Amino acid sequence: MLSLSVGIYLFISIAIGLIASFRVRNTSDFVLAGRKLPLLLSGSVIFATWFGSETILGASSAFIEDGLLGVIEEPFGAFLCLFLVGVLFAKKIYKLNVLTISDLFRNRFGNFFELPSSILMVITFFGWIAGQFVALGVVVHSITGMDFYLAMTICSGLVMLYTITGGMWAVAFSDLIQSVLIVVGILLAFFFLNTDVKPVTELIAAAPENQFRFFPETGLNNWLEYIAAWITLGLGAIPSQDIFQRVLSAKDEKTAFNSTLLGAFLYLILAIFPLLLALYAKDLLPADTFTDTQLMLPHLVINYLPLWIQIVFFGALISAILSTSSGALLAPATIFAENIYKHYQSEISDKTLLAVLRWSVLGIGLFSLLMGFYQGNIYELVAGASSLTLVCFFVPLVVALWFPKINGKAAFVSMISGLLFWIVFEFMNPIIPTSIGGLAGSALGLFLAEYVLRMKQASSKLNY
Repeated sequence: MLSLSVGIYLFISIAIGLIASFRVRNTSDFVLAGRKLPLLLSGSVIFATWFGSETILGASSAFIEDGLLGVIEEPFGAFLCLFLVGVLFAKKIYKLNVLTISDLFRNRFGNFFELPSSILMVITFFGWIAGQFVALGVVVHSITGMDFYLAMTICSGLVMLYTITGGMWAVAFSDLIQSVLIVVGILLAFFFLNTDVKPVTELIAAAPENQFRFFPETGLNNWLEYIAAWITLGLGAIPSQDIFQRVLSAKDEKTAFNSTLLGAFLYLILAIFPLLLALYAKDLLPADTFTDTQLMLPHLVINYLPLWIQIVFFGALISAILSTSSGALLAPATIFAENIYKHYQSEISDKTLLAVLRWSVLGIGLFSLLMGFYQGNIYELVAGASSLTLVCFFVPLVVALWFPKINGKAAFVSMISGLLFWIVFEFMNPIIPTSIGGLAGSALGLFLAEYVLRMKQASSKLNY
């Protein structure tokens, strides 16, 4: 019955994509839902940006192993990202008449910035999407006993199908339904365990002393790692096409602002419950029940909750992953079509561009699936993607929006130097965390390049 229910839910998701396809008449409809999303739909897509596999499966696993300090990046850093986007970026971004973040970079810095930034941005999404595909495989394997790799392949194929057909309209409609399921499923599971099995207060009281430590112990290394955990998603995901696209889909500037903050606080509140469910899993399940702690919550639900709650919970879990997966697929496909393909094919009809968008979703999805086969840790896949975005694009985005006098060449140096510092710190394994080193390298590259360019300009004026 549980397997059948999950199958029916997946079928409904495909149906939503097919129905939404009737609203797709051009690339704006496919990419931004025609910029027509009201508060409820817009808030749902913002909330669903982050509430996926890493929040439910990855963070709960990390919480059991390392306590709250192990989940600073997700969910707390992810909330910080959404909050900052709402307060500082949403209105400013919405005013821009662009489809992608690379369009902003091209308009502000020039054509020479567009292609390399677009290629790097597309690359950053592969790990993110792969993490969602791995999670889908984990969930379906846990429910049905199907081979993990087969389950991952089938589920990722379904995600690609309904994203290809309906674009952002499919994402919006499915996110609304899925957000309701997520809220109901997570809360039902928690309240049943809290009332019928054991009060959560007893588990909190019995938890190890460091389980709920929110600040690190003294020591420079500990604090550097703590800061890195906050900024990897907190700042690194801000210049992401995924969230950029969802903000631009709102019907107006005010809705973009309100829906982003609504999604942020809804996310933070609900993200606490998977951590509490993880405490139940640790307390109730024998240590040898599972070899992978990412499977804790599925095992907990199957063994301790009644069938009807299992159906709702796994529907909610699959909902969360589908929501994140579809939006994550659409974002790099948009960049590829708009900023890489069009870079070489400037004379292209809207109909052809729409076809390229759909083929791009398929190609990026297949590559991410292969990546998921070789790296099965959800949390690491997601964290790696956000770290690269942070070091390459956060400083250029801030410059593009708030510092109009800074030269585009300096921003380009910032992007490249951030990437190079990130690579060096990644392989040298120094004391300073990779994300901090890369971000510092990006800022240093910007200041040095801008200083050199201004000195050259001053010298030219004197010679003239």
